[in-house]
Amino acid sequence: MRDPGRDHPQRSSQPAGQLDRLRQHLDGVLLAVLADGPAHGYALIQEVRRRSGEAFDLPEGTLYPALHRLEGAKLVTSSWEKAAGRRRRVYTLTNRGRGALETERESWRSFASSLSSVLGVQPWPA
Repeated sequence: MRDPGRDHPQRSSQPAGQLDRLRQHLDGVLLAVLADGPAHGYALIQEVRRRSGEAFDLPEGTLYPALHRLEGAKLVTSSWEKAAGRRRRVYTLTNRGRGALETERESWRSFASSLSSVLGVQPWPA
């Protein structure tokens, strides 16, 4: 029997422009979440949603290619775990990934400061 939910890609409730902007910073976002400890894909989606105050709702079709890219760059590793009788892939930040996260944070601070100056808004407290 056909599963109608499988015929349509997962749709996000957030505006398309917001997801496009998030994609530009997705690697840093995922590295930041993984800095707190290993996590499987769905847990990463939930944590990004929680940390963003529900503003960022990552579709799986955005998450998994990014995780594979990070793994290919040796910024994260993955392994299979069994939980509640099901296998799931768990991602862990590497030392190289920690260095990339620090670089991303510094780059973001500089960018945000410059953009705040151009827009004429006060940057948020550090």
